Amino acid sequence: MTPIVLLDNLAEFVKEQTANIILQVRTEPGADKKERAAEVHKMRLPKKEDSTRRIPYILLQILTGKDGKNDRGEQESICQIRIVVGTYSEDEDVGSYDVLNVIMRLRTELQRNKILAEQFVLQDPLEYIIYPDDYHPYYFGEMITNWSLPEIKQEVEQIWL
Repeated sequence: MTPIVLLDNLAEFVKEQTANIILQVRTEPGADKKERAAEVHKMRLPKKEDSTRRIPYILLQILTGKDGKNDRGEQESICQIRIVVGTYSEDEDVGSYDVLNVIMRLRTELQRNKILAEQFVLQDPLEYIIYPDDYHPYYFGEMITNWSLPEIKQEVEQIWL
């Protein structure tokens, strides 16, 4: 359950930190242009075709988890989460810049806070990429974050006979 709690808390954090970044929304030709903050989704978008229909969005996905001992022999639990950012703009400069803007806001706030919900700790490295591929008028980038999770304590001691 702990990675799910992390994902839920990260979604709330991302919503709060990006609420004032207003991005373009694709509209039908001739319709008034619309803008809004990016929607935040966990694991998957509601439908496969939403990869462009719901833009702008931020998608949080748990990639990997690992329980074990670190180099010092201490028990640790790590979870890797990918943060995908999708934006829309007819202007290629604006679209790429919007992705960069969202990723830099999240990078700055994650690095500044480092601890989420008083139990999840952001670990190095924090990686990001703005996709160089041409999907005009859609633009994408992503961050890879690594988190330390609270240790799960064994409730019953084992008795060896």
